[in-house]
Amino acid sequence: MDAVKQYKKMYRQKLAPAEELAKRVESDNVICSDITLAQPKALLEAVAEHVKAAGLTGVKQHTVLDIYPYEMYQNADLLGSLTGISWFSSKGASRAANGGFGDVMPCYYRDIPGLFEQYIDIDYFVAAVSPMDKHGYFSMSTVGSASVGMMRKAKHILVEVNKNLPRALNAPMVHISQVEGVCENTIPLAVLPKAELDEVSRTIGGLIAERIPDGATLQLGIGAVPDAVGLALKDKHDLGIHTEMFTDSMVELIECGAVNNSKKPIHTGKTVATFAFGSQRIYDLINDNPAFELLPVDYVNNPEVIARHPNFVSINAALEVDFYGQVCAESIGTKHVSGSGGQVDYVRGAIQSPGGMSFIAFPSTAKGGTVSKIQPTLTPGAIVTTSKNDVDCIVTEYGIAKLRGRPLSERVKALIAIAHPDFRDELTFAAKKQNIMI
Repeated sequence: MDAVKQYKKMYRQKLAPAEELAKRVESDNVICSDITLAQPKALLEAVAEHVKAAGLTGVKQHTVLDIYPYEMYQNADLLGSLTGISWFSSKGASRAANGGFGDVMPCYYRDIPGLFEQYIDIDYFVAAVSPMDKHGYFSMSTVGSASVGMMRKAKHILVEVNKNLPRALNAPMVHISQVEGVCENTIPLAVLPKAELDEVSRTIGGLIAERIPDGATLQLGIGAVPDAVGLALKDKHDLGIHTEMFTDSMVELIECGAVNNSKKPIHTGKTVATFAFGSQRIYDLINDNPAFELLPVDYVNNPEVIARHPNFVSINAALEVDFYGQVCAESIGTKHVSGSGGQVDYVRGAIQSPGGMSFIAFPSTAKGGTVSKIQPTLTPGAIVTTSKNDVDCIVTEYGIAKLRGRPLSERVKALIAIAHPDFRDELTFAAKKQNIMI
């Protein structure tokens, strides 16, 4: 029997409904899946039903940026039977964590593969994959992320094949011989709602775009401001992309010719990301495209790798910033919102890059203009995502405050100058009271 026939036979032998595969899970098992589209919806829903039906206890499920409404993050009664542990949270995991029935893993995104390998005993790694090729391989599709590290540690691997997932030519693969069970679930791909670009976002995007030279390599985060920056760069030349998340604004830059990756000293001519999530346009662009590399996060987000790109520009968001330049991007006081992600990795990589710059950008106010996002001190309980020692530039619609290499007194003045005018007197009074307005 030739190899192709052998692989097809193995596939048929391992094929089963998601409900049957889920029945392999036992009490106290640990299940993990990777980020966004790598999450096998049918299989994880079947696991939740099996846990309830069989009366299992102590099952733990690790997620990274949950995109489906998993029952463990909706149903507090499952605590102790099926408990979710979020390594970076979307609304479901955040709600569960704040409700006391979901757990959170503090970490940098780039450390996730190593943390799993060193500390977490994984019984089942489960993944959504594109269809098997003639050589017996499934592509992890839009995700490099932590899948390789998770698979190395897992005792068992189960995959859910979705014919709609694009096949990435340069992404992690898993072979049919490594897989113990296969189910099929052809469903529409989840998409990220397009961010609304208001005048504030466009202003901030324009301010940052003016600082970005031709030939720079970019990392753009999630949200309206990074999207606005991307759209403001269409007249630039020879830009490159080395990013955590590949977004829709990057599609625009590639299609208009502003991005060609020609000046990158490594992965020259290639767009590099650790995962992609957004619209169907992204997924269509990735499919069978040799110019994309979706690589493991412990490589892509490594500050030393990032710093090898001259003129590297990192753009991320924040919830609030204090006079010292401490950036909170993951909580509102003690209320959990998301996670550290890769912000710090890209801040550190950008500032070590020759000519590199890091921008933390956000509208100057929140809650309908009633709260300044630049504060004398962070809200009590707020988590410091990027430290005062790492921060480079802070941006609002009122300008750019360069903090790196400046003493505290100059930082305070620069931050007050880009705060909303309604709050500048109040902030100045607070700075004088703290004896830091020299």
